Amino acid sequence: MPTSPWIAAIIAVFAWWFFTGLILLVVRKSDAGDSVAHARSVLLGVPVLALGFAGLVVSSATLSVMNVYVAFLSVLMIWGWIELAFLAGIITGPETRPCPTGLSGWARFKRAFNTLAYHELLLLAVLLIVLVISAGAENAFGFWVYLVLFSARISAKLNLFFGVPRINSEFVPVPLKHLKSYFRQAGVTVVFPIGVTFLSLTTACFADRLFASDAPATTVGFALLTALAALAALEHWLMVIPLPDAKLWRWMLPVAATPSHHDQRKIP
Repeated sequence: MPTSPWIAAIIAVFAWWFFTGLILLVVRKSDAGDSVAHARSVLLGVPVLALGFAGLVVSSATLSVMNVYVAFLSVLMIWGWIELAFLAGIITGPETRPCPTGLSGWARFKRAFNTLAYHELLLLAVLLIVLVISAGAENAFGFWVYLVLFSARISAKLNLFFGVPRINSEFVPVPLKHLKSYFRQAGVTVVFPIGVTFLSLTTACFADRLFASDAPATTVGFALLTALAALAALEHWLMVIPLPDAKLWRWMLPVAATPSHHDQRKIP
């Protein structure tokens, strides 16, 4: 396995792009299928979830270059299945209606949370499971990978709720079309600098550990984490900077079942 931090960073970027594109592809194809297509895709993906947990358990036992890569990919498989279950509308929340016009404040926040409640609880439960698997283990990089994804996800959703200049609903699938009404396209709020600063400091912290590392396994691990945290920060900036990031995946996807109404950004 490659021990170069640059190659590890490239692998992290490619894995992020590939897993995102694969999930979007499955969801888009299910949108064009029958009424049970989404449920079928989630059910068929359960072995991937199981393989992810198995890989995480096995790789956590020993700190090696191979196990660091296995832990990283295992967490992406776990995370990917959870995202698929969400985008397929299988694990979301009890609220499936659009946001009423004029609703604001706590009432809007509560209703928006109820659109995601079961998904958020699942993400938190899996975080605790990953923590238990990694606690006291030689290789805890899998936990840090999941924690970066979890933190970035929470920050991104808060920004979409409170308001950012660029909101892209192009990849929002049919089962979640009601979520668009809870997005707010507006100027940045205090939530944005908080999230970006946190992710930037996290990136800098991992980079510092990377430069201080003198072992191949930790070098690879911190290179993967640095790249992942940097990607999370970049995704936040793309809510503000007008760049056509959707083109990264649009070319590989079939035509949407329903046309997009906005030139916007994908769900985090």
